[in-house]
Amino acid sequence: MTSIIPALDDPRPAEGSALQAVLLDMDGTLVDTEGFWWETEVEIFAELGHVLGEEHREVVVGGPMTRSASYLIQATGADITLPALSFLLNARFEEMVDRGVPLMPGADRLLAELAEHRIPAALVSASHRRIIDRVLKSIGPDHFALTVAGDEVARTKPHPDPYLLAAAGLGADPARCAVVEDTATGVAAAEAAGCCVVAVPSVVPIEPAEGRVVVPSLEDVTLPFLRRLVAGRG
Repeated sequence: MTSIIPALDDPRPAEGSALQAVLLDMDGTLVDTEGFWWETEVEIFAELGHVLGEEHREVVVGGPMTRSASYLIQATGADITLPALSFLLNARFEEMVDRGVPLMPGADRLLAELAEHRIPAALVSASHRRIIDRVLKSIGPDHFALTVAGDEVARTKPHPDPYLLAAAGLGADPARCAVVEDTATGVAAAEAAGCCVVAVPSVVPIEPAEGRVVVPSLEDVTLPFLRRLVAGRG
């Protein structure tokens, strides 16, 4: 199930604006944890007797656990099952997260701006619920009217399901939702859902495209910017 967290007095779309909701990715977008995941993967595979080269990082970044772990097992030939590897990766990542999670520059300001102007926000992540709940302690759960975890949908990113579920949960039209993502996998999911997309690449470059804007930093993403992006569709 999705987790509904009361964050706004009235989560209905703001009147007078084409923008109805903002849906945000977590790892690499709001929090600087993409490096945490890679460090975790490198450590675990070193313990299994395998060295992960940087070429693998571009494949696994932004992917759901099942896809990333399956790829790494196949690429290295490691003698471990997918469930066992997923458990090890999640457990080691949780240890890192519990020591503190740095927010990306501009994250606090953007979330505060959305709350001030009563724009509903949802956190939409491919990470599992147990990870999201830990990271939310650093971000602040009160910023979000709804959160969606990767293990709560039948098909996670790059499929549109997580973003369609989030939009429906907020009573918003996906076409009137702005999505902020940092990976090609997340961008593909948001675009497949019919949302307007702002890409803030963290590890792998993302090219601009129709209905998609690419910016270098979350500090470039403001509420007026998001409103113009969505209004431009109309």
